[in-house]
Amino acid sequence: MVPSGQLSPATRPDLPRPEIEILELGDLTPGTGPPRPFLLDADLLVLVTDGHGIAELDFRALPCRAGTLLRATPGQVLRSPTRLDAIVVRWRADALRGLDVDPAAVPQHHQLVGEDEDAVINEVSQLVVDHRRHRDDPAAHALLRHQLAVLLIRLALLPGAAQARRTPDDADPQRTELVTFHRFRREVEAGYPYTRRVEDYAARLGCSVRTLTRACLAVTGRSAKQVVDERVALQARRLLAATDEPVARVGRQLGFPEPTNFGRFFTREVGVSPGAFRAARDRPPSRIGRPRRPADPATPDGQA
Repeated sequence: MVPSGQLSPATRPDLPRPEIEILELGDLTPGTGPPRPFLLDADLLVLVTDGHGIAELDFRALPCRAGTLLRATPGQVLRSPTRLDAIVVRWRADALRGLDVDPAAVPQHHQLVGEDEDAVINEVSQLVVDHRRHRDDPAAHALLRHQLAVLLIRLALLPGAAQARRTPDDADPQRTELVTFHRFRREVEAGYPYTRRVEDYAARLGCSVRTLTRACLAVTGRSAKQVVDERVALQARRLLAATDEPVARVGRQLGFPEPTNFGRFFTREVGVSPGAFRAARDRPPSRIGRPRRPADPATPDGQA
C-alpha cells in the first residue's frame, strides 16, 4: 500500500517550489464546491489509490480506479469531478536535469495490473517515505531525483508505452510522413498563438503545404489546417475553463483581435460559444462541450 496521511503541504506562493513534491489530489484544487478545472504549471504523475470514477485531462474523461496512473504536463487542464484518493508526484523540469529519462515516454493514462502494479506501488511508496523524511535535507535531493527517474523509466517500460516508443525503420513507407508530422507539431506548439496559416509553418520547415497536409492525413486523418485549428481551440478551451480571463482577452491571446471572429472560430471548432463553454465548466463533464478529437496519432491500448 502507498503510505497515506501527512504528505507534503500545498506549496506556499511566497516560497520557491521544491524540485519534487508529493501531494494529494485534493491539494491541487483546494476549496469548497464543485472542483474547477486546474491549469497545470508543472509535470504530474497521479496514482489512484482508492475510489472509482473519472478524471478529466484536457476535457477527456478518463476512467479511474485503484491502480490507475495518469501523467499530465504543464499547460494541460486537470479536473477530478468524482472523489478519488490519489498520490500526486509533482516536479519541476530541472528535477531531471542530467538524467537519462524521458517523461514523454510515460503513458498518459494506464491501468496498472499484476506485477507492474506491485512494482510501481513499491517505487511510489519508497519515494513518498523518503520525501517525507528527507525533503528538507539538501544532501537527499539526489536520492529523490534518482528515485523519480527510476519510477519514470519503469513506467516507460510498461507494455503500452513500449509499443508507442517503437519508431518506424528506414524501410517503412510512412517514416517520412511521421517525421514530418512530428516536426510540424513542434512548430505548431511554438507558433499557434501567432499564426494559423499552414503556409507559415511550411516556410519554417522548408517544405510545401501539400507535404504537410499529406503527412497530417497519413498520421491523423486530418489536414494540416485542421491540426493547427484544433491546437488553437484546445488552448482556448483550457483558458476559458481554468481561468477567469475575459473572453475577448482570451481571443486576443490566440491571435483574434476581434471578439466576433474568435466567437465564430470557437463555435465552429467546439460546437458551443465561448460563453456557453465557460458557463458549463462547473457542471458534470458530459455538459462541457464536445470538442473534436485531438490531432494525435492513434495510441495503443492502455494509453490515452
